[in-house]
Amino acid sequence: ANMPGHSYARYRLYDTAGATVTLDVLAFPDYDSLRRTVEAIERERGELDYERTETIEDISIITADYLIADIDLAFQVWREKPWARGLPFEQFKQYVLPYRGSNEPLEPWRETFVRRYADLAGRLEDSTDPIAAAAFINSDLKSWFTFDPRFYFHPTDQGLLEMMTTGLGRCEDMTNLAIYAMRAVGLAVTSDFTPYWANAGNNHAWNAIVTPDGRVVPFMGCEADPGRYRLWNKLAKVYRKTFAEQPDNLVFQRRKQDVIPRFLDRPNYIDVTPDYVPTATVTVPLTRPAPDSVDIAYLCVFNSGHWRAIDWGRIENDRVTFRNIGTDIMYLPALYLNEEIVSWGDPFVPRSDTDIVVYRPDRRNVTVTVVSTTRKSQQASSESIRKSFLTPGTNYELFYWDDGWQSAGTQTAGDTPLTFDRVPAGALYWLVAENSNPEERIFTVDSGRQIWW
Repeated sequence: ANMPGHSYARYRLYDTAGATVTLDVLAFPDYDSLRRTVEAIERERGELDYERTETIEDISIITADYLIADIDLAFQVWREKPWARGLPFEQFKQYVLPYRGSNEPLEPWRETFVRRYADLAGRLEDSTDPIAAAAFINSDLKSWFTFDPRFYFHPTDQGLLEMMTTGLGRCEDMTNLAIYAMRAVGLAVTSDFTPYWANAGNNHAWNAIVTPDGRVVPFMGCEADPGRYRLWNKLAKVYRKTFAEQPDNLVFQRRKQDVIPRFLDRPNYIDVTPDYVPTATVTVPLTRPAPDSVDIAYLCVFNSGHWRAIDWGRIENDRVTFRNIGTDIMYLPALYLNEEIVSWGDPFVPRSDTDIVVYRPDRRNVTVTVVSTTRKSQQASSESIRKSFLTPGTNYELFYWDDGWQSAGTQTAGDTPLTFDRVPAGALYWLVAENSNPEERIFTVDSGRQIWW
């Protein structure tokens, strides 16, 4: 019943004229040489992009023999492996039984790892400890598979055969490989992800093991073992991939817009944010009524120069409730109109369910002193002059948020901090270097110092 939508897709890389560009990531000695080649091609042929050329649906090619063998092996290890004793059926069904990890080519993988770890129980001090079993397997995976950024230009998730051949991959491949190896022996292992970091650019996916007593222990397949893994940036939302469709997800709601922002348009994920960080459920006002045809609002974090949708809520009486969101994070309520994020509320930081700090520029003008575009230690010199981390000779523009980024002026950096006069107080600010990448972070000001978000 949950199989529709699960598939493997093939892609082609093409230029602005529609011509195919052939790119073998392993033909390059390292990521930098690959990136330079891509940049050279784009200078000559315009921006490159990927296009799906074929979708191979599981339901059209999977066989009864494949499913029977896969299901039989899953139930066998659930019954036999000592670390799987006490694993509830619901956890087994969600985190051991599925026959695929993400969108990789459909291949059998259980038997490979059942054989590889046939003697694992005898090699553990406590064979009933799932964490110890996962750590042993992960140590083995680390010995032959590693992260390689060249695979950012590999448009599909690798299957097991390709990963065993290359020994290299990106985060998605690493989490999938851990899923194969560990689910094959009855360990309830998941792939959890944040669509966007809340205080940095990009996103991330990692593994977690769910123990029979319900504990969730994160780790990174092929890199860091359970109990020894740290997520370095702030989490606003954490979701878990599932094989089963989740009827509460936005894509299944009857009243919604036809186009949904990326990540939130998926049918197969659950919200597990409370497993990772303190959370709050908050209701915030919108700054104006939504269009009649719109009744979904989005919660956004600032990531790589843009507000990115990370959660959703239904609009009721010009207010919206967002549930289980990470605290002490800067958020923006928004709508999704014509496939664009459009601000529809003031930036806010939830401290708890009831303690919410809103940032709205007021009529007072203040002086804002800036020392950096990202988080730095704001120490002072022996002459009590604060150290500047800005690049001398570079132009910097200061923005403040007032239903959009408004300019507060441009200045050229020297050896000391920059000072911008007559800037609206109480706002959210953003300092951007001329011709920079979009990784500068937003900040507020408290007692004259930049507070980073």
